[in-house]
Amino acid sequence: MKIEQQRRVLTAIPGPKSVALQERRLASVAAGVSSALPVFVERAHGAIVVDVDGNQFIDLGSGIGVMTIGHTDEAVVAAASGQLEELTHAMFTITPYESYVRVAELLAEHTPGDWAKKTVLLNSGAEAVENAVKIARHYTGRAGVAVLDHAYHGRTNLTMAMTFKAMPYKTGFGPLAPSVFHAPGSYPFRDGLSGPDAAARTITYLEKSIGASDLACVVAEPIQGEGGFVVPAEGYLAALQAWCTANGVVFVADEIQSGMARTGRYYASEHFGVEPDLVLSAKGIAGGLPIAAVTGRAEIMDAPHAGGLGGTFAGNPVAAAAAIAVFGEIERRNLLAEAGRIEGILKPALLELQEKYPVIGDVRGIGAMLAIELVHPGTLDPNPVAVGSITAFAAQHGVLLLSAGTFGNVIRFLPSLAISDELLREAIGVLGEGFAAL
Repeated sequence: MKIEQQRRVLTAIPGPKSVALQERRLASVAAGVSSALPVFVERAHGAIVVDVDGNQFIDLGSGIGVMTIGHTDEAVVAAASGQLEELTHAMFTITPYESYVRVAELLAEHTPGDWAKKTVLLNSGAEAVENAVKIARHYTGRAGVAVLDHAYHGRTNLTMAMTFKAMPYKTGFGPLAPSVFHAPGSYPFRDGLSGPDAAARTITYLEKSIGASDLACVVAEPIQGEGGFVVPAEGYLAALQAWCTANGVVFVADEIQSGMARTGRYYASEHFGVEPDLVLSAKGIAGGLPIAAVTGRAEIMDAPHAGGLGGTFAGNPVAAAAAIAVFGEIERRNLLAEAGRIEGILKPALLELQEKYPVIGDVRGIGAMLAIELVHPGTLDPNPVAVGSITAFAAQHGVLLLSAGTFGNVIRFLPSLAISDELLREAIGVLGEGFAAL
């Protein structure tokens, strides 16, 4: 049943049914699995999420960037439903199937770089990161892995070590994987460095603290996700990639959150003139079904021996069918342009709020991947309390917002590309009311 694209608050938030479900959850679900808001979702469509009490929320989080083309997109639902009736599972490393190959072809076509590419399909973003490291190590014969400050790459043992923020992602879960090094990156709002100067700082660290001869790869998010939607200064990524190429280091772009049309390009790397050796996809690639990928230069991807890559559910045919539909929808609905439309409405509105409320220290992002960083006015001191107040106010008024940032002081905006101008402006109105209530 289609859901009317309207915000509607019928009960207290959370409502009575959500409260009852929360009691069941606390008795049966591990405490380590937290939720930002104890509201239980029943269904969703487009840019609206409906909870079990009938409240309708404008979703500005999209499942942390997963529902890029909108909840329950008709083409994705049809593709997945049709595939369920034909072939639910076949392990590609035993008996292959066409849809896996087609997803690999589409990724080769749409990832940056005009060269022969190959792909391995996986289940999750963290798996994509781990496999990229495996491939880079096998190709180079080196062990070292460099990542950037404020990065987020996952929750597995290796990706915990690669993630910058200790709490809640890795505190108490050690020992962590070795040979992972954290280098300073580019954070214009906080470091004030130009792209070339920030790159020189990063490269000095790589050369002096690790040494290029021991470094297999540098893994970087073109726009950092969990770290606070940090957009690097102009020229930073290009200089870093040039150094990697000159030193035989594999440059890996973690586009798990920033890829698949989120920023108005298929991959955010394109905004920075960067053509990574390996590109990682997940989140928005399959309209909510679990699939991920490592795509890159054929000679690098072919380095591991036969049987060295794969997994039981990796590239599942149902998820692969959904991914093919997502690529088709991006083209059919010209969703790259929709990301620009969203930025054209949301970014000026956020800048206007910044002029009115000095608690907003920075407005940044590209396309439908935008953020505001909250500070104590007149300083760079993080203000996570204000973030908590704003997100709670928004939830009570039917708008779902996500926090982010190493210091917990960033609100990120990840609306689906299906959101209407009217819903976007309505959500901005609620946000403004939240700031007025601080």
